[in-house]
Amino acid sequence: MASEAPRPKLLWNPENVKDVAESLGIGQLNEEALKALTQDVEYRVGQVIIEALRLMRAARRTTLTVNDISIALKVLDVEPLYGYDSTRPLRYGEASLGPGQPLFYIEDEEIDFEKLINAPLPKVPRDMNFTAHWLAVEGVQPSIPQNPTSAESRSQELLPKGPGTNPALAALAGNENVAVKPSVRHIVSKELVLYFDKIQAAILDDNPDEEVVRLRQAALGSVRDDPGLHQLVPYFTNFIMDRVTHHLDDTFTLRQMMALTNALIENKTLFLDPYASSLSAPALTCLMARRLGTDNGIDAVRDQFELRQLAASLVGRIAQKYSASNTLLRSKLTRTCLKYFLDPTKPPAVLYGAIYGLLEAGGPEAVRVLVLRNLKTFDSAILQPLKERAEGSIEYETLVQGLVHAVASLSQTTGIASTTNGVHGAASDNELTQLVDFIGPTIGKRVALGGNRRLIRIILDARLLE
Repeated sequence: MASEAPRPKLLWNPENVKDVAESLGIGQLNEEALKALTQDVEYRVGQVIIEALRLMRAARRTTLTVNDISIALKVLDVEPLYGYDSTRPLRYGEASLGPGQPLFYIEDEEIDFEKLINAPLPKVPRDMNFTAHWLAVEGVQPSIPQNPTSAESRSQELLPKGPGTNPALAALAGNENVAVKPSVRHIVSKELVLYFDKIQAAILDDNPDEEVVRLRQAALGSVRDDPGLHQLVPYFTNFIMDRVTHHLDDTFTLRQMMALTNALIENKTLFLDPYASSLSAPALTCLMARRLGTDNGIDAVRDQFELRQLAASLVGRIAQKYSASNTLLRSKLTRTCLKYFLDPTKPPAVLYGAIYGLLEAGGPEAVRVLVLRNLKTFDSAILQPLKERAEGSIEYETLVQGLVHAVASLSQTTGIASTTNGVHGAASDNELTQLVDFIGPTIGKRVALGGNRRLIRIILDARLLE
């Protein structure tokens, strides 16, 4: 007769399981059910301990804390235990219920009643009162004592958060009495969300139907005139940046994004100063991207150059309108356009966008100071090789016309005056020779054909700039 297999020894006391069952009204629990429940309790407790140990090792600690157990219960989707705090040291006492049956309990702190009576009274708290302050005004957080500074915000981000946070960690970090403010969610009404979705759908619909075109124009007009779109400004900004970044092969989408940017700028009720840099980034992308769209026909190329002109006008409007609140914006835009203009590896379309961006962002003064002295080198390094390679092409002719237009803008300024008297009449042969020698033959001859002696004198006077 074969001997019976040894029964596994239980680590968990079955009497504890039986006591819990009786507290729930289950008086009769057979041995098999008690054994199965005890084994399951062992497994569940071991699972919690293993998860807590994993959290302890992840925190680079060698001591298991109550917080580890609490987080382990949350990870395992078990209801947390209340009444235990890891901020105070726990002392465990042991009592015996009989041979081999120890009972552990948490010892309560004993307080001397006499010391408690003789202890000084705590300070009387101040009366409760309420005050109001602006958390943000038009998206800008005012610098007042009630609002945290950037240094305080960074220190608060490093602090642990939650109901079981250990204040000892804050004390070690030097932030013993720092109160953590809850994060604020940006709540947008359902009506504004629906409005935003309708505007997106209307603007991006490329159906040539007359009704759809009218709907697109109405959507842009609504953005241009509606006074209640303050909360949607960051969403419109992200929408424009995302569409321009991911749809450089679609000129229709890019043109619509530039039209939407223009509508936002024209809305007189919107405070866009904090978003000036974000709005200028998509415009710069459309202005100086290597390639816009996928078509190669003459009409498609013309559309691309018109799109770059629209983007340049937006860059100029942003630079002029928001330069008062952002003093570095205009110089950054001008410097970026100049960098691309002086790069001989860029294609003609990029150079065209760069010269128009310089003209719009920096004005004629930027052309006089930054462009004129570099035109001769630009002619020999870029225009002459391009002329030999693609003379008569639309890219070459459009680039030359753009340069002539930028140089001709100097004659429309009232702040620049020639130092030589007698600027009326035709230019002399000596002046024309000096003009071609200063800015190169390609642009010099085109300017000379215009017969504007005042413009020629302004260009020649630019030689004296340091």
